[in-house]
Amino acid sequence: MPRPPQKRILTGMRTTGAAHLGHYAGALRNWVDMQGEYECYFLLADVQAFSTHFDDPQRIVESVREMVLDWLAVGLDPTKQSNIFFVLQSQIQDLTELTTYFSMLTPMAYVERNPTIKSERAQYGERAGNLGFYNYPVSQAADVLLFTPPPPHTDGDELCVPVGEDQLPLLELTNDIAGWFNRTYDRVFLECTHRLSEVPRLMGTDGQAKMSKSLGNVILLSDDTETVQKKVMSMYTDPTRLRATDPGHVEGNPVFMYHDAFNPDVAEVDELKDRYRKGRVGDVEVKRKLVAALNAMLDPIRERRDAFAGDPDIVQEVLRGGIEQTRAVGGETMQHARAAMYIDYPKLLAPQTVAT
Repeated sequence: MPRPPQKRILTGMRTTGAAHLGHYAGALRNWVDMQGEYECYFLLADVQAFSTHFDDPQRIVESVREMVLDWLAVGLDPTKQSNIFFVLQSQIQDLTELTTYFSMLTPMAYVERNPTIKSERAQYGERAGNLGFYNYPVSQAADVLLFTPPPPHTDGDELCVPVGEDQLPLLELTNDIAGWFNRTYDRVFLECTHRLSEVPRLMGTDGQAKMSKSLGNVILLSDDTETVQKKVMSMYTDPTRLRATDPGHVEGNPVFMYHDAFNPDVAEVDELKDRYRKGRVGDVEVKRKLVAALNAMLDPIRERRDAFAGDPDIVQEVLRGGIEQTRAVGGETMQHARAAMYIDYPKLLAPQTVAT
């Protein structure tokens, strides 16, 4: 009799700092919505963080705690839901082993031409010139595929990865690697599906196409009300608009992009857009309404974060639980992978008996 189908999620973030609004709109809000449908594994990618921040290990380690608190604050709580696990990448040795095996199968040309790698290489420059950076798509494939429901797969088995549109090329490579392994050895890995965020990538507050903590153009989930106000009031808007009475552009305007993503009052946003296009509202009013909307959204998140931060054991508790569960799930996957590659060596390494 076939086993019941298993539906799993694997997704995560590199631990290079606290979470910001871009993470919330593009990922975390989607994760919260999906947690009732799947067995969820949320990865704190501290190993991959070294690919661009190899010279700042203290930042990476401190970011682990900050990220756990952010995830708890938005409503991902392993202490209350038995289907949610936070996975600390560096503590799962099976991920390192599987990355090595996948590296043997992956043509370098596939990595070099990947558009996500190209864009991040341009962003980080020489900092992304190490071998680990180029190998992180393979590492990411291992992160995902370690959580494959065990073979033989049944109808209804699913491995889903919530992603932003910019991450789709990496997911395509993940499925390529799964296919290469399955055809070369045996069908061990299930190709993954994806679910896109409904919110497009947010611009930085300075109008840059990419929101980045290193550029200082982000609003953190942990920012207090005064910091949010200061950041919003200094936001880039429409550079062609010199006076409040000039007709303005809504499209491509970060302030309205943030309104669309975070202001639940659709009628208010539509009215502001209409007045802005006609030159009947100034940037200050539009920004003040955005400040109010953001702080209304962030207030309960900040309150929950403060409560979790006051518990000295919570981070350790959720990380230990996630590590234990992942070692069990990953261990099963690796047994199948090693057997398919003929490197489980059961006879060679078995204890030898001596005839008497």
